[in-house]
Amino acid sequence: MSRLVVSFMLVFVLCSTAWSRQIAGVEVAESVEGQEGVELKLNGAGIRSKLFFKIYIAQLYLQNPSSDALAIIGDDGQKRMVMHFLYEEVGADKLIGAWNEGFEGNLDDARRSELAPQIKEFNSMFETVKKGDEVVLDYLPGKGTTVTIKGNGKGTIAGKPFADALFAIWLGEKPVTSGLKADLLGGS
Repeated sequence: MSRLVVSFMLVFVLCSTAWSRQIAGVEVAESVEGQEGVELKLNGAGIRSKLFFKIYIAQLYLQNPSSDALAIIGDDGQKRMVMHFLYEEVGADKLIGAWNEGFEGNLDDARRSELAPQIKEFNSMFETVKKGDEVVLDYLPGKGTTVTIKGNGKGTIAGKPFADALFAIWLGEKPVTSGLKADLLGGS
């Protein structure tokens, strides 16, 4: 092979790895376009496992990347959590149960009570997901958190307090797993 061909192949490989990476055979983009054309950068990604099963790949995209969980939760920039499911099927009841467990672990009784209507509205949006399906949770400042499941918009939960509570499920004091939290903070 000529040096030119080898050089071209090397540049191609280096450039392609700068744009995406693979986790469990799934391409994870290094950046995505958020609302209103804002670029969101991959802060971190990892696999949510339960027992010995890989449930989903979590991908955290931020307008303002950071390795500080509290700074991410408190930031009013755009945020996106993508959950790409790896498990064959996760029922709506299991998803809702996991959301409620996350809210309970990261909100005191008073905050959970304040957010109860938003949590109920959020939970009502969920349906059974299967391997390859994606749940996308987008926070847009001044509007709230939009839920998209399998490419279908389900609605928007108004307010930053709900978004803070939602992102605390992965980044709060009692995250779904400490390993996934570390991955989302850029430890992967």
